[in-house]
Amino acid sequence: SGWCPLSPAGAQTTQILLEPPWMPAVLWDRVILTCSGTPGNTIWYKDGQDWWQEGPDSFVVTQTGTYECERPGSGLSPTVQV
Repeated sequence: SGWCPLSPAGAQTTQILLEPPWMPAVLWDRVILTCSGTPGNTIWYKDGQDWWQEGPDSFVVTQTGTYECERPGSGLSPTVQV
């Protein structure tokens, strides 16, 4: 008893929004990744490596790989494969 979950109900989680919104994404579709979550610096990870500190909220993907983004306060997003 007394246990409470780490993220309170209604807390924002970090997500990657994909344009176009189908999976798996392929580069000839001109894939745009957008990180959503609490406002703040966006850190992008590519293939599990720290890839882009203080990156933009969204960008056009030019390389295949697996991408994640992280926001202070809402944490790490699920992985997106391009």
